[in-house]
Amino acid sequence: MAEIIPAIMPKTFEEIISNVACVRGLVSYLQIDVMDGIFVPDKSWPYSAWSEFQELVKKDTGLPFWQDIEYEFDLMVKNPSQILDGLIRLGAQRIIFHIESVTTVELESLIEKSKESNLEIGIALNNDTPLETLFPFMDKIDFVQLMGIARIGFQGEPFDERVISRIKKLREMHPQLIISIDGGVNFETAPLLVGAGANRLVSGSAIFESGDIKGAINSLSSVV
Repeated sequence: MAEIIPAIMPKTFEEIISNVACVRGLVSYLQIDVMDGIFVPDKSWPYSAWSEFQELVKKDTGLPFWQDIEYEFDLMVKNPSQILDGLIRLGAQRIIFHIESVTTVELESLIEKSKESNLEIGIALNNDTPLETLFPFMDKIDFVQLMGIARIGFQGEPFDERVISRIKKLREMHPQLIISIDGGVNFETAPLLVGAGANRLVSGSAIFESGDIKGAINSLSSVV
């Protein structure tokens, strides 16, 4: 059975609190999409509330409801090193770097720092990026995040069917690899993704815009 991970794009820390309150006790992990307005057009927390983020890190406030839920951060940012230390101090458990956002040397450094902090490390790549770009890092990471949409940084985007063949190819090359899919995950696409070989499904709109968050999570779980 695939792991279901709700995803949010909060503008403020208060939005994180309110969204986590809706899913704690229902899932093990929540994904927070971090966008800097450079790598992708929009900004989300903490780039939309930078002083708030700095104050939280300074106070060692920690992430909300940390006793009940773990956090993964999807860093859709041009300079991940700017934010990594702060997220580690706040209690991140998983971190995802987009391979298109950094150089090879930068990515190797980020992975090393994340390992030192015992983070679970993932690399994400867009559907136009060849899977072969992952090869130098496969023995250094814990999972790969493939994108179920063509345009990242937006929720509610149409499903990109190219991801199905990419999952199958990656699964064939790496039978034990954890493959996470982010974007375009809903009740129709979830069985296709898991059937192709996905282990984790990250979903935003299908859960939080459903009108019944618990029911949506249960329904997604039941179809995979």
